[in-house]
Amino acid sequence: MAEGERQSPPDALEDTPPATQNFIIPKKEIHTVPDMGKWKRSQAIEKLVTLLNTLDRWIDETPPVDQPSRFGNKAYRTWYAKLDQEAENLVATVVPTHLAAAVPEVSVYLKESVGNSTRIDYGTGHEAAFAAFLCCLCKIGVLRVDDQIAIVFKVFNRYLEVMRKLQKTYRMEPAGSQGVWGLDDFQFLPFIWGSSQLIDHPYLEPRHFVDEKAVNENHEDYMFLECILFITEMKTGPFAEHSNQLWNISAVPSWSKVNQGLIRMYKAECLEKFPVIQHFKFGSLLPIHPVASC
Repeated sequence: MAEGERQSPPDALEDTPPATQNFIIPKKEIHTVPDMGKWKRSQAIEKLVTLLNTLDRWIDETPPVDQPSRFGNKAYRTWYAKLDQEAENLVATVVPTHLAAAVPEVSVYLKESVGNSTRIDYGTGHEAAFAAFLCCLCKIGVLRVDDQIAIVFKVFNRYLEVMRKLQKTYRMEPAGSQGVWGLDDFQFLPFIWGSSQLIDHPYLEPRHFVDEKAVNENHEDYMFLECILFITEMKTGPFAEHSNQLWNISAVPSWSKVNQGLIRMYKAECLEKFPVIQHFKFGSLLPIHPVASC
């Protein structure tokens, strides 16, 4: 397709405010991702970020090895072996002691979320395992409803940063990539959450994410644009050729329609695809319900 062509807690005591209290009209304070630092987050959020920081540090401590093959650096297996050994200890730093029995089950999803150590690849199935990891923490009460924004824009965003570092450092192969016909070689969920973040934005429209200037100026604040930047850093040639699906999506008139379409696409291309779900693991927190026989 030519670049120019696109398809369309007890009760608190009630204190009387002091006489000198200065009242103000409430206003929005959380405008961008960095503003999340103003928001009080649960200890679990901070502990999860610390866990991910540990994984990041292990990458620095495990440099790539010299090998004939350009892709799939075998040092990744050394990095993964450390996670495999320490996963339960890491998860135990997040889960309170009275819920310690859940640690072995929950830690499986953490290990499944960073790629495959045999093939040295990573894809949307591994990304889904991290979403399952977070879901399990919600189901056992470690994460709360009040944490939902920070779960995405603090924890999941940090996860993305670590995964991108893994992908670049060890030249991981994309698992089950559809090439130019896929949305992205490695990720999907950040496009869904990133497009929802941009709904009703005063000036950024879907057409702007193929504008290099708009991406460079706004990627630090918006998850979707950060995904686009990473793609352009990793791929060469016209955007319409190497990321045709995204190029077509840039012609959609509104972010709400983009978001709705991506949710349908994720269901069809990830959650309902055997090559992805055959690797997903089920347990007591995320059980599989057998289909009733006729």
